[in-house]
Formats: sequence, C-alpha cells, structure tokens
Amino acid sequence: MIAKQMEELVNGSSVIRAMFEEGKKMAAEYGEDNVFDFSLGNPSVEPPEEVRQAVIDIIENEKPNELHGYMNNSGYEDVRRTVADSLNQKHGTHFTEENIVMTVGAAGGLNVILKALVDPGDEVIVFAPFFGEYRNYVANVGGTTVVVPPDTETFMPDLPEFERRITRRTKAVIINTPNNPTGVVYSEEVLRGLADAMTRKQEEYGTDIYLISDEPYRELVYNGVKVPYVTKYFANTIVGYSYSKSLSLPGERIGYLVIPDEAVDAGRIMSAANVATRILGFVNAPSLQQRVIARCIDAKVDVESYDRNRLLLVEHLRKYGYECASPDGAFYLFVKSLEPDDAAFAAKAKELNLLVVPGSSFACPGYVRIAYCVSYDMIVRALPAFEKLADIYSLGTEDGGKDGQKT
Repeated sequence: MIAKQMEELVNGSSVIRAMFEEGKKMAAEYGEDNVFDFSLGNPSVEPPEEVRQAVIDIIENEKPNELHGYMNNSGYEDVRRTVADSLNQKHGTHFTEENIVMTVGAAGGLNVILKALVDPGDEVIVFAPFFGEYRNYVANVGGTTVVVPPDTETFMPDLPEFERRITRRTKAVIINTPNNPTGVVYSEEVLRGLADAMTRKQEEYGTDIYLISDEPYRELVYNGVKVPYVTKYFANTIVGYSYSKSLSLPGERIGYLVIPDEAVDAGRIMSAANVATRILGFVNAPSLQQRVIARCIDAKVDVESYDRNRLLLVEHLRKYGYECASPDGAFYLFVKSLEPDDAAFAAKAKELNLLVVPGSSFACPGYVRIAYCVSYDMIVRALPAFEKLADIYSLGTEDGGKDGQKT
C-alpha cells in the first residue's frame, strides 16, 4: 500500500492536470480543431530566438565536463551573479550571488523554501483564490494551510481578515502577483498593508513571519501596469521566480529564489535552502538551463499575443452575459459560473468540448478559470461554444437546469 499521506494527495490530485489529460483524449477522439482546452497554463507563445541560439552555442562550444557536471547546490556563481545584477538594474535592489539560489522552477523553489522554514504544525497563510498545489507543498513539510477567504469584489487580499488569521504558529505567508487564477496585480497599497499587518503581529507575538512572493507571471502584464518588487516593503520577504512563463520554458524547470540579507537569519536560511535542495532530490537546478538563462537574462516573449487573446475573450464573454474582470497580468480569466455549482458548470461546458477549471480548485467556488495562453485561432473557434453555453443557462432549459442564472 502507498503511504497514507500520499493516499490523501492522490485523492485530491490536481484537477487542472486531470483536465489537461482529458483534453488530450478528447482531441484524439473529436479532432484537435473541435476541442477547446483552456485548462492548463501552458504557454502557446514560442520562446525568444535568443534561447534557441543560446542552447545551440552552449552545447557546441562549452566543455561537456564543465557543462554537465555538478556545481554548488545554489547554482553556478556567475549565473547567480547575472540574475542578481539584472534584478538590481530593474528594481533598484542590491543583491549579490549570495542572495540567489537557482531552483527547479518556481514549484521547486517554493518546496525548497518551505522545507527550509516550516516545522510540523506551523501555519502558512494563503489568499483565496490561490494555486491549489500550495496546499500540497505545505502539507509535504507537515505545515497547516490557513486560507483567507476571497474578496470577490476586487480579488485583492482582505487585509483585516488576514490580520485576524495570523497566530503564534504563523511562519509564512504566500502571495502570488500577478495572480493565478485571477490575473490581479497586487498594488503598492496592498503590499504596504500586508507588511504593516505582519510587522504588528511579529511584534505582538515575538515571532518571525516570512512573506513568500511567488512570481512566475511578473513579466506578463498589460496596459503599462507595474508589479511592485515585494522586498522593498517587508524585510522578511523571499521571492520565488520561474522562467516558465516569461521565456515560455515550462518543461525546462528553471527559476530562482531571492533571500535578501535583510531577512531575519538570512545566512542560515540560505544554508537551509541548499540542504533542502539536496534533501528534496533536486541537488541543483539543471546546468544547461542555468547557462541559457545567463545568456538570455533580458530576453522577452511576445506578451502582445496574450494581450490580444485577453481582449478578444473579455469582449465576447461579456457580450454573451458572462461576468469577468479584465485582468492586468498573467494569462487567465476568472469568470463567474452561470450556476452556483462551478463543477457542474464546468461539466456542462465539457459537453460542448470546452475545458475550463472549476474555481473550487482555487478555493473560490462559483467561478471558473480560463487559461488564454492558447492560439488566437482556437479562441475564435471556441466563441460559438461559449455563446451556446450562455444561451443554455439564459433560456433556463432542462439542459441548463432551473437554477441556471445569467450574470
């Protein structure tokens, strides 16, 4: 028999991944052009040309024993220095390679830092809606996930409710901005409010609380929106970053952690992160991808393609009667379900070959997530299905159910 902990995790396995696998089966059955899979945040935009050229040049010209061998658990010193210098130039920070740990994507980085910080029984606060895997990451180190309910008017953190949920056992707080699944970007005012609340509670309890900022979507923003750099607002901040979205490299698993000197016990946290990298089996981030990142540190994907998709979907879904905010970042729409049961609504959508993710997967029932990191053509082909789905609920037919509601 498998471990009891894994029984629970398997039973609660990612709905997103399950839908992605279902989408592949449906595409094989009905044809790819007839299935509209908006389930997975898998970038459709190609990586920048610089990435391909860097891979070719590195493989052809670097010595194999140097390229493919072990390095420090934190990663190559020169790569970490390049990352630190880039951050300093962009955000006016003062990091060095000693503040950077190269990681196996953002997920690897989050698992490393939680392993480094959280003891069994410690609490980690998250804000609904949130990426569902956070629960598994926290459970993996014996922690307890504490959820702040969503403010569905703004999808910004509910600061008074947040402060009420901080206890003596609170060890960390995870934020995600730009946010998955809403696309919301946390404002400077919100970040200052978070910092003030955490500072007050640290003083009240005599404890240290760490703010973990999960930032794989930092570069995916629209209309000139700026994403504040969180280390400027709270000393005990640790940043996790991934190139999965910013360079369209989700399968390459490369990212980093920033552990600022200002964080309490920063040196020991860095040491713990290195040991955690080994304990969790990563050992170090992929060597080839580290070298690629160093050469492509200023490369960018075509964000305009995502913006074009965003505008097309928002315009038409609202016209059909759906309620959705226009997101400022990432590549997701969080849309109000046309019936209270978001899982039933997603099932009804699936009957029209539309794959969307129930908001319950993000601890926010009554909504669904649409990942628009797909081809523009697929969105165009999917629009009639979205319109038909809205019509089913609008007409209150037997298919839509008497409880169907048009918002």
